[in-house]
Amino acid sequence: MLLRVRSKDGNFRFELPSTADISVLVNKILETTVDADPVSLTVSDQPRGNETLVSTLKGRNLQTLGLKHGDMIFVGYATKVSQAPATPMSIDAPSSTRVQSNIWETVQEDAVDIYWRSKNGKIPRDRDARFCKHGANGMCDYCMPLEPYDAAYQAEHSIKHLSYHAYLHKISPKTSSAAATAIPPLSPLSYKVKNPCPSGGHPPWPAGICTGCQPSAITLQSQPFRMVDHLEIASPDIIERFLKAWRSTGLQRFGWLIGRYEPYEKVPMGIKAVVEALYEPPQEGELDGLTLGIPWEDEPRIRELAKMSSAPLTIVGYIFTDLDPDPEDRTKSIYKRHPHSFFVSSLEAIFAATIQKSNPTPSRSCSSGAFGSRMVTAILTATEDGKVDISAYQVSEQACAMVDADMIEASVEPGIVRIKEEDRSQDAARYVPDVFFRYKNEYNLEVKKTAKPCFPVEYLLVNVTHGFPQNPSPLFRSNQFAIENRPGLEDQHIENVLKTLARLGAPQLSDSPTTSTSDASKRLELAKWLSDWHLLAFLETTQLVSKVDMKVLVSTVTSPSLLGDPLVLNALFKTESWQTLMTFTRESAPSLPSTPAPGPSSSHIDEDIPQDVFDQIAAEEATRREGFSGVGSGVKICPHCTFENPEGETDCEVCGLPLG
Repeated sequence: MLLRVRSKDGNFRFELPSTADISVLVNKILETTVDADPVSLTVSDQPRGNETLVSTLKGRNLQTLGLKHGDMIFVGYATKVSQAPATPMSIDAPSSTRVQSNIWETVQEDAVDIYWRSKNGKIPRDRDARFCKHGANGMCDYCMPLEPYDAAYQAEHSIKHLSYHAYLHKISPKTSSAAATAIPPLSPLSYKVKNPCPSGGHPPWPAGICTGCQPSAITLQSQPFRMVDHLEIASPDIIERFLKAWRSTGLQRFGWLIGRYEPYEKVPMGIKAVVEALYEPPQEGELDGLTLGIPWEDEPRIRELAKMSSAPLTIVGYIFTDLDPDPEDRTKSIYKRHPHSFFVSSLEAIFAATIQKSNPTPSRSCSSGAFGSRMVTAILTATEDGKVDISAYQVSEQACAMVDADMIEASVEPGIVRIKEEDRSQDAARYVPDVFFRYKNEYNLEVKKTAKPCFPVEYLLVNVTHGFPQNPSPLFRSNQFAIENRPGLEDQHIENVLKTLARLGAPQLSDSPTTSTSDASKRLELAKWLSDWHLLAFLETTQLVSKVDMKVLVSTVTSPSLLGDPLVLNALFKTESWQTLMTFTRESAPSLPSTPAPGPSSSHIDEDIPQDVFDQIAAEEATRREGFSGVGSGVKICPHCTFENPEGETDCEVCGLPLG
């Protein structure tokens, strides 16, 4: 077959058999070069981007690389420092015992990516009664499945952005699977100056620059795809508990979203982020903002704890409040994020780009092994009618690349992004290429305008839908434990944990294979209380639960059968950490009443009787004595300590508890 080669030395044609090894083509290319460094030789199917080192293609032939008759190959290389004549590159012959793998081939993708790669993503259609003239087993253009990137289907269902995997289907070559994986269809976006320069003809930036190492001009445009299509909150209680701090103090709050990624069937090959819990890092809230430390100290611990659940979790994004009460009606909030102001401020967009850049998504479709990010930005803000609602966004890959190149900064106007000035100083060198954006003018004509010195922040945003499930089934059944890092508002203490365990009768429960009806109800109540993300995150910091037993605890309380099987807690009861926790619970439990319980004389056996049993007996005795005393006795007997109080009292003079 005939292959065309284009390099800085000119255009060349080579006649090679399709089964020829890549080393044959490399040697012919090196014969046309002058002082080429064989180690730096790259090939690509595009004039710029997707460059692949030929040294990573050892052992492959032209056919497995997806090359066909008449294909154009773009070649790049660096010049040798010495003036020695170029020698053909030696590439080992293909061997069946040793095959070198590329970076993207060894990447471990997320479970949702593996799921969608096993599907073709076709959109099924029913038989059209008007146009289909074939039988039930036939198929025609009116009923054949659509591609996941079909534009008419996207417009009909108001889908603004393609899903990530639908976009991959659109840009991937329609060839065999072996040829498609030879050169990934994606490449990371970068607006930095290449250092060192590929041509090698001048000193590195900022001492010198040329067309070979400087980035091209940037035209801002709406990103055609999104990494996450939908944000789902597993339970409304998660948001209500998060809002409680703002409602109590009026200060803004920030929290990390703990959840997982799942297929989203309402969008072709879609992906949704399911939020199961929130974690609030140390922060200082203010009326109009907050101060946050990035990176935060507990991030490795929280990520490790999230992975221990029965369905492994991770950090899928973050959420923050931006609420101002309406002075005229304190039950409503001011509507300030709308089309005539802004949806996401420039400072928030830069922060989102920083977070997304530091949390890349593993991908086998990118030459670097990672592409984009699935970190979602969620904002709790006011709607037009003054109620609180969620808005979810991501920023585009262009935004991440511009932040990575230190090209943009926030401005005083929240809806405007400012482009920084070019800096050629040695310590803080910054190259800023020409930046443009397109818009429609008053005559409805598309106009291209320079983005310097500033441009609207909307060009960097990607919309993400959000919602709650119709039948909530959260992984964590409780959300009532005190939330971390809320000093003065909600404090976490081990004494409160031990008191609650004693109240629930946890020390009396054992790992018996059979349970009575009363034990089953106690187990159910205990299981619900233990299945709390904030409680688990706190217990890990008390050093009362070992790392091994912590895995048992987290996997047990997040089990799908937690509320259906009373014996699911037996694995937790057998751990040493649980026994230690029960020992502390017994020792910290309140002492027994000085008055012996009614009935037979007390003995050491009474120490095993729960406190609530004594309280119930005392209440019954008080009721009985009150009946004996008559209606007009003028005495109120405390149902808790049996002390006789005057009739007008509402609280007991001895124990201070209400008289009922």
